[in-house]
Amino acid sequence: MSYELPEVWKWEDESESLSGNRPDAGARFEQRLPRGEARFQVYSLGTPNGIKVVVMFEELRELGVEADYDLFLIHIGEGDQFGSDFVDINPNSKIPAMLDTGVEGGDLRVFESASIALYLADEFGVLIPGDVRGRAEVVNWLFWQIGAAPYVGGGFGHFFSYAPEKMEYPINRFTMETKRQLDVLDKQLAGRDFVAGDEYSVADIVIWPWYGRLVLGDLYDGSAEFLNVGEYSNVLAWAERVAERPAVKRALDVEYKAIKDAE
Repeated sequence: MSYELPEVWKWEDESESLSGNRPDAGARFEQRLPRGEARFQVYSLGTPNGIKVVVMFEELRELGVEADYDLFLIHIGEGDQFGSDFVDINPNSKIPAMLDTGVEGGDLRVFESASIALYLADEFGVLIPGDVRGRAEVVNWLFWQIGAAPYVGGGFGHFFSYAPEKMEYPINRFTMETKRQLDVLDKQLAGRDFVAGDEYSVADIVIWPWYGRLVLGDLYDGSAEFLNVGEYSNVLAWAERVAERPAVKRALDVEYKAIKDAE
C-alpha cells in the first residue's frame, strides 16, 4: 500500500519516553554531568562518531601531546543526551560533546565529532598540515565525511539493519549512494597511503570509523558481503592500515566512565 501524504505532518507517538527522538529540541530533565580532573571532558558513546574523538585523543597521546581527557558514557538508549547539562554543551542532543576547561574565560564547549577533531588538531598543531594547500585538502575530506556519512548511517545502515521491515526502494537508494561514496574514496586512495595525501591526518581519523569499519565488516552484520567491498581494494588496504595503529586499537578498547553516580 502506498503512503498518502497528509497536508500537514503530525507527530503521532504520544509516549513520554525520555530516550526516543521527538520533533522538538531542548532538555527533558534536570541532569548533573560529572567532571574529572583532566583539561578535556568528553561525553560520548562508542558509535562511529564517538570513536572519532577517542581516536583523536589517543593519537595525540601517541605523539606525546599533553591532552588528557576524561571520557564519560552517554547512554543514548536511556536518554542521557536529553539531560539539561548535556543539552547545555550540545543543543542538538547528539554525541560526542566536549568541554575544554583550559580556556581563559571559562569552559568552552565543542560539539559535533569533526568539529572536535579539527579543534584539537588546530589547538595542538598536529595531524593537519600547516600549509594552505595541505590544510585545505584535509578539510575538504573532513567535510566530505560529514556531508556523506548520513547516507551510510541514517540511510543504508538504518534500512539495511534497523528498520522494522526490509523495503526495496530505500535499500536500493542508499546502497547505491554508499557504493558511490566507497568508489569516490577508492579512487582518492589510489597511489596514496592516506586520504588527503602521504601523511596520516585528522581526515583519516574522521573517515575511518565509518568507511573503514564498514569495509572491514564491523558496522552492520552482513553488509560487507552485501556491498561487495572487495571491489574497493584501496579502501580495504587503507582501512587495515589504520586499524593497525596503536592509538586506534586503544580507542576501540577504551573504558567509558559512568555518569549515573554523579546525578
